[in-house]
Amino acid sequence: MRGPSGSNFGVYSFVLYILVIWMQIPVQVNCSVNGGSNCAACTLIVSLAEQLSEIHNDTVIEGLDRLCKFLPDPYQQPCKDFMMTTAPIIQQMIFDDVFTPDACCHALGYCYADPGRQECHLYPKPKMGIRSVITRSFPDPMALKIRRQKVQNLNIDICDLLPGIKSLCNMIEKKLDTHMPIADQDEDRFSTIQTLRGTHFRGRDCDDVQKSIYPGRKPVDGDKTEDSNCNGITGVDKKTGNSYEELFCSNATNYGVGILGDSAAAHFHLPRAWFSAVEISLQSLEAVPMIVADEIDWPHLSAVTGYKNSSLLAPWWTDSVYLRLRDVNHCNHRDYQNIGVNGADSGSMNDSIQYTLARNPKKDQPLLLFYSLIGNDVCNGHADTIKDMTLPEDMRKRFRSTLQYLDTQLPKGSHVFATGLADGRVLFDTLKDKIHPIGDWRQDITYPDIYNYLNCLESSPCSGWMTTNETLRNFTSERAANLSKVVQEEAKLFKPTNFDVHYMDYNIQRLIQMWTSTGGKAADIIEPVDGFHPSQVANFLLAEYYWEEMNKLVPGLFRKNPHNAEIKKLFGDQGGY
Repeated sequence: MRGPSGSNFGVYSFVLYILVIWMQIPVQVNCSVNGGSNCAACTLIVSLAEQLSEIHNDTVIEGLDRLCKFLPDPYQQPCKDFMMTTAPIIQQMIFDDVFTPDACCHALGYCYADPGRQECHLYPKPKMGIRSVITRSFPDPMALKIRRQKVQNLNIDICDLLPGIKSLCNMIEKKLDTHMPIADQDEDRFSTIQTLRGTHFRGRDCDDVQKSIYPGRKPVDGDKTEDSNCNGITGVDKKTGNSYEELFCSNATNYGVGILGDSAAAHFHLPRAWFSAVEISLQSLEAVPMIVADEIDWPHLSAVTGYKNSSLLAPWWTDSVYLRLRDVNHCNHRDYQNIGVNGADSGSMNDSIQYTLARNPKKDQPLLLFYSLIGNDVCNGHADTIKDMTLPEDMRKRFRSTLQYLDTQLPKGSHVFATGLADGRVLFDTLKDKIHPIGDWRQDITYPDIYNYLNCLESSPCSGWMTTNETLRNFTSERAANLSKVVQEEAKLFKPTNFDVHYMDYNIQRLIQMWTSTGGKAADIIEPVDGFHPSQVANFLLAEYYWEEMNKLVPGLFRKNPHNAEIKKLFGDQGGY
């Protein structure tokens, strides 16, 4: 019996929200074993329910009910349906004194052992083994099969349930696959809504009817009558008869900023409260719909394109290349694009992602563009992870091809800054003795426990670095260094027409030094839930690091606009975001 499979828009999949959000699903699902991410999702949810029952002196079923009540209203009933359907199996195992989250999820059918594979477990394994425990509680295989089938039947797609929404679901799924804004009436690749690849990822379109109006373009007729570049500066100065764009922006350093990258570029982040029985609450899950609509990414708080702070990522602030660029010249308002995609590597970047960048070489302002793929070319969840790492010759070919494409798209005077890959050994070295949020209550689950569990399921986002195998960690970093060297060489060799190319290291150790020198801890640099991505603190520091490197690589790149105060006086926040 195999566990229920998920759907991108299924109510049931949302109830198993960890399945959707924990590890960049569905990228890892198809290559997993032993139940893969379905198994991990079930184990974590049952574990949270069990811990909540201990904290509040409830039963496990009551703990699961409490967890359901933390979800936003539209998703509570499907969660309760899941609870009522799984309750008989959970109660039977508790009655027989053989309950563990791992054994429970094996009994439910989410976890299993593929032929020739060992049983995966996050918690200590029962002495008699998981299979024997299940046989003891459910001696009748047919009765257990019927119960499992009831669980599987819960997999209902919301797109099939709600009248008239099927076509909308299909449109959203298609659009998300192309990494374009969902709400974009004039199809200029800019939107008026925040989520679904909207203004959190790209500057806000100030006119979603006219395709000729969007952030980053050169002003049309000085923007005397309409704000063609959406920077909030329009109109004519009565004293001089000149447009404000001409007066304030024509002699300034006008640049947009963008990034072609992966989940780190998009700032993938899971709130730790979602995974800690000590911290989880109704308030911590209020923003789930928005977060899921942003693909669990926070580009509006990221190192390159961030522009606002968020209490959900407290206790640190947002700094970014965009904010610094806007501070230098207010005319650059809203001119940012974050083309960061979860799971992106040099192959997917070259095949499709790069084509979603919006820049017209004739009509638009120059762009400061980052190319930053820091891990997925060496990261995968396969048992034979080395086999699926990108080879240096493939990295060279793909990066060169991307640069060739960009030379047809970027306006003259643009600059491309390519980063190397990270040295991910810092993950294990920093977190090896730390407790993962799922272990907060009992102080019993460490990051190496999580690594071993996900590797057993072949569902790790990076089995080459997230492993207790030091030899494999060193090999992965060696391959990453070789790929970085290729990027550095190509950046030096490639001679484009419309831009210059510069290389900079993705220097995590530098960020750690910057942070620990202020009294911080090295672990603060890493996302606490996935133990893989740069945290909000890291993004804050990365903005400063990038800015310093850009100034070294291109001296005199940034010149303060002397009219900033006048712009602020006349146009305030320039329409905001």
